[in-house]
Amino acid sequence: MNTFLNYLVVAALFAFVLAPVALGAARERRIDRRLREAERGRRAAGPPQTESAARPVTATRRPHLRIWVRV
Repeated sequence: MNTFLNYLVVAALFAFVLAPVALGAARERRIDRRLREAERGRRAAGPPQTESAARPVTATRRPHLRIWVRV
């Protein structure tokens, strides 16, 4: 009986440690699947037929603020 409880404790600890890993992997796969479906939908729809689609997207860059801590 003692050996069975030892195995049960080890199995419970193993499951306790690996549960977050398994849940995170499942979440990542779900996100990847959604991204692939969205990419396929965007390719099937083609480029948008709007005026703004012809203009390139530009980002404004903020000037770097001085750090108050001297290294």
